[in-house]
Amino acid sequence: MDIHFGGRAVNKRREQKADLTPAEATDRVWELAEKIDICMFVTWDGEYNRARPLSARVRRDESAIYFLVNDDSAKNKQLSKYPKVTLAWSDSRHYKYVTISGSAALTNDRAKITALWEKTDAAWWHDANDPEIRLITVRPDEGELWDSPGLIVATAKMAFAAITGAKPDVGENAKVDL
Repeated sequence: MDIHFGGRAVNKRREQKADLTPAEATDRVWELAEKIDICMFVTWDGEYNRARPLSARVRRDESAIYFLVNDDSAKNKQLSKYPKVTLAWSDSRHYKYVTISGSAALTNDRAKITALWEKTDAAWWHDANDPEIRLITVRPDEGELWDSPGLIVATAKMAFAAITGAKPDVGENAKVDL
């Protein structure tokens, strides 16, 4: 399909449609984000997007995703100027992916840091009272998911499509407001 902008044609790839309702897609975005855990936390530094892996504390009931970080991190400075972020989770073994975009804020909320503390955090800090720990809270605006039935089924459907020339149906793709 061609879309015209300012008199020039631009080829727009057809996106795969989802059979999910908006409520089902919203549920699945939150579910995948929580299940996959580690995400790429993407910020903007004014010149480039910067990404780093972080463990996400997904709390749908609070409409928030939390991250424990060091006080002296470059991402903290980026967030103070550019608070919009993208979070990207990937379970490539099962062909499941999700992104969430929203606004991030850095705080020193000691009660919340203590509430979110997990045993594995001791790899980075002594305990929840470590004065170097800060909290990033992301409030989601939108999410998108790509959810396939798995590697074997997706591979079979892609092979069938290659032989027949049909477009492969390799799972759900949906974008929702959160």
